[in-house]
Amino acid sequence: MSKLELEIKHLTPADLTAVQELDKICFGGLWTLDAYQRELDSPNSDLLGLFSLTSVVKLLGMSCFWSILDEAHITILAVHPQYHRQGFGQALLYSVLKTACKRGLERATLEVRASNEAAISLYQKFGFQIAGRRRRYYKDNDEDALILWLPDLQQPHFQKTLDDWSQIINERLTKASRL
Repeated sequence: MSKLELEIKHLTPADLTAVQELDKICFGGLWTLDAYQRELDSPNSDLLGLFSLTSVVKLLGMSCFWSILDEAHITILAVHPQYHRQGFGQALLYSVLKTACKRGLERATLEVRASNEAAISLYQKFGFQIAGRRRRYYKDNDEDALILWLPDLQQPHFQKTLDDWSQIINERLTKASRL
């Protein structure tokens, strides 16, 4: 089997068809093509993609966050179901947080389905804490969302955490790319 040859980069208009396909697979069509285009056009939005240069599926995952004052509000983090449990979610979350740090943002937040134990576990590995609950937040089934917060993005201890995660993720992605 060939290597995946992975790359995380900012998405472009040329990627929108693949983004829309991944959105449908992961979220059932959460955002429209126009909504993704607005994200690309916004100076306050970062839309990242995890690409494979060699697999049949080119866009393996994506993430988006908004810069609001001194906060990174993570709106999307998705990995194609065929590529779960290979460290790709970690790689995307790391990239979001690294990008937020480069923007000078102080904290990060997001909402996650209360039943999504895998996502909650991933976020907690990076230091996110549960800060609250939004009742009946998800309109498709009225499920609650947990509000997660991560402070201190600019503090030395968090920068050290990011450095540690970089090494862990690189090792895991190297292993995954050999599969």
